[in-house]
Amino acid sequence: MSTNTSRCDRLRSIIRVSAAVGALSLAAISTVHAAALDRIRETGQIKFGYFADVRPFTYVNGSTVEGYGATLCQKIADHVKGELGIATLTVEWVPIQPDSALAAVAQGSVDALCTPTAITVGRRKEVSYSLPVFPGGARAVLRNDAPAALKTALAEAQPPKPVWRGSPAVKTLKDTRVGVVSGSATQAWAIGKIAVLQIGAQLVPVPDYKTGLEQLRDRKVDVLFGERSAVLGAMDPSAFKDLTIVDRMFTHELYGIALSRGDEDLRLLVDRALSLLYSTGEIDALYQKSFGPPSAAVRTFFQWNALPL
Repeated sequence: MSTNTSRCDRLRSIIRVSAAVGALSLAAISTVHAAALDRIRETGQIKFGYFADVRPFTYVNGSTVEGYGATLCQKIADHVKGELGIATLTVEWVPIQPDSALAAVAQGSVDALCTPTAITVGRRKEVSYSLPVFPGGARAVLRNDAPAALKTALAEAQPPKPVWRGSPAVKTLKDTRVGVVSGSATQAWAIGKIAVLQIGAQLVPVPDYKTGLEQLRDRKVDVLFGERSAVLGAMDPSAFKDLTIVDRMFTHELYGIALSRGDEDLRLLVDRALSLLYSTGEIDALYQKSFGPPSAAVRTFFQWNALPL
């Protein structure tokens, strides 16, 4: 009997300690969550990270940061200012390298990453995300003089006849060098799906779209995969006569604004600001400025992603 009582006492002690630790952990987390908005209110400053040359999402024009993502974040800043009831709110724009961007968000170096990035399960292990702000996906960019076999393999319609072993087309496809931006969702997709594209390709990581396009024109890669809008933003006007973006969309990706995990108070204000833009239709003009008139599908995308206020 005494043994059972002793075991019960130990179990109760363990439960009390676990509950106390859990309460302390929750209290600590709550403090961290509130810290961002408290700091913004006290300092009158919000920190926005961005990539310096990812047109049309974010880019530097003189002394200002412009682009679709920058405009969205400015709208978010205006909303945060109103919700916090502060007289002024200064935006500090912090340039960030793509390979360290998520770490900067996770560590609180910036309050948000205004260059939209593809939302993936892997990335959500490091950061949280706003409501989706852009419907994207990977396409292929080719030189106009690319081999017909490569164009056929990457076209929307697949070849009507099988490509037989030993044919010239097989060698062309096997030797294809595929450029992808390092660390991008497209790179992760290409590694897993290269067989589906029917090309036994060699992946060539590039630091950014501009470099990838240069390597494509210089024949260091044979095809570049990436988000169409970012590719167009990085493309030199003289390249339009040499390159073609294939119509086929190989992936469908949701892009969002990265935020620190667990910072639900700030995320709530961000999502509310975006929902207001979506539900009022104000987003149409912002989208058109960077990407041209929104299609019916794009308008539907924003309508579906607007949260009821």
